[in-house]
Amino acid sequence: MDLAIQAEGLVKHFGETKALDGVTLGVRPGTVLGLLGPNGAGKTTAVRIFATLLRPDDGRATVGGYDVVRQAHQVRQLVGLTGQFAAVDEMLTGTENLLLIGRLLGMPKPDAKARARELLSDFDLTDAADRAAKTYSGGMRRRLDLAASLVGRPSILFLDEPTTGLDPRARTELWTLIRRLVAGGVTVLLTTQYLDEADALADEITVIDHGRVIATGTPDELKAKTGSQTLVVRPEDESHLPVVVGVVEELAKATPEVDGARVSAPVTDPAVLPAVVRRLDDAGVLVTELTLRGASLNEVFLSLTGRPVEDETESEGRPA
Repeated sequence: MDLAIQAEGLVKHFGETKALDGVTLGVRPGTVLGLLGPNGAGKTTAVRIFATLLRPDDGRATVGGYDVVRQAHQVRQLVGLTGQFAAVDEMLTGTENLLLIGRLLGMPKPDAKARARELLSDFDLTDAADRAAKTYSGGMRRRLDLAASLVGRPSILFLDEPTTGLDPRARTELWTLIRRLVAGGVTVLLTTQYLDEADALADEITVIDHGRVIATGTPDELKAKTGSQTLVVRPEDESHLPVVVGVVEELAKATPEVDGARVSAPVTDPAVLPAVVRRLDDAGVLVTELTLRGASLNEVFLSLTGRPVEDETESEGRPA
């Protein structure tokens, strides 16, 4: 199967900073690839190269089978891009924003108007169509921004941290829209620092750090690679917390994390769970929560990069 997006050995420098250091990845048509990494890892640089906004210093990338350097014009006919911040004109209405995009793409005015009406309906913005975008909520502006990237009916969509700053309800609404697009055959490359977002949307995940790919696979495959599970214990009486911490630390052979009354620690041997039960029972400690669960993407990310995804690092050598 031909890949919708493919990169081989991409390299990009910004002065002394190497934003990409030989990135190789591929995205199958009609799927979502989650591109994960800390700030400054190179995610946005990769997206800008795929979208023909930057030229790589070395390596090769194709989008829809077209070379992003030699055939940039053909690539631009296929793609849509929603960046980290809404790019709509806040002084224009929802309809005017989409009509402007349509006309810039060369659509006849009647066709551009029809496409604007269609997208405003699809994104539940019809009631706000004649209002200035500056009156929209954050979630509404994000939906309008995504609609704007779809005016030209792209088959490949780049979403660069599309839900940054949105409340949980608006994020969930945008997830629904993304799933609908993928069900209709659109290929999506998604960068995000919300690991639950990648877990919910991505068919496959590529993790990059310091400009290099350090892991690839489905969310479940990446979770399995950590080789550990997490034990979680919550005592009924918080005064027993020191006892629980001591038992978990001894049996799990790891320093537990304490979050309120919850004690958690990574374990590699599932036999630790019944051993903890026996020890706490012997100590007369009642628990309201006792679970052994698989690794989360947050834990996978921490094990791969040595720091949480929210960790702030230097920028990618260019303005955001």
